[in-house]
Amino acid sequence: MHDDVTKKRCSWVGDNPLMLQYHDREWGVPVHDDRKHFEFLVLEAAQAGLSWTIVLKKREGYRRAFDGFDPEKVARYSVRRIEKLVLNPEIIRNRMKIEAAVRNARAFLKIQEEFGSFDSYCWRFVDGQPKLNRWKIMRQIPATSVESDAFSKDLKRRGFSFVGSTVVYAHMQAVGMINDHLVDCFRYREIRQDRKTGSSTVTKSVEMSLKGDKFVIS
Repeated sequence: MHDDVTKKRCSWVGDNPLMLQYHDREWGVPVHDDRKHFEFLVLEAAQAGLSWTIVLKKREGYRRAFDGFDPEKVARYSVRRIEKLVLNPEIIRNRMKIEAAVRNARAFLKIQEEFGSFDSYCWRFVDGQPKLNRWKIMRQIPATSVESDAFSKDLKRRGFSFVGSTVVYAHMQAVGMINDHLVDCFRYREIRQDRKTGSSTVTKSVEMSLKGDKFVIS
């Protein structure tokens, strides 16, 4: 317990237990599970204009409301189901965000059909392995990048909404496509050490999905 308190962390964490747990166990860890990708896309869209703390507090409510973040089930939501969600106090009751989650689920399934998995699709924007940054202070961390611009543009082209470059950059940070932990944060070193193990698996899936064609950011 004492060790947890004395560990050096990114300064945005603060002392909120939910934020601390999220930072220490999830943020920046490479994700290769499609349902987890969809979960973060739903939550990050819900966050727009709000704090991540609010979203984390409602995360389990979202899990119940959105069928465990199963994109196949969410894609089939009717207008009546959306009306029920708008009245659900366990989630952020913003109609536009809820409707976007349903539309995005349908677009998500199309990507799975085309690439075999959303994971194979999204990791190509960083050439199949985490991008390792070396930020020393919070103000050095950008809100967007060339990669998030390209990823966002392609998602929009495929019918997604609430996926501006800032939201997409946050997604890339969350699912470990980018390691934006500060260099003196204990998680920066831990995730960097695990990088080789995670990158080899995803690189194979990216190569298979693209059949040898390398994605190039213009």
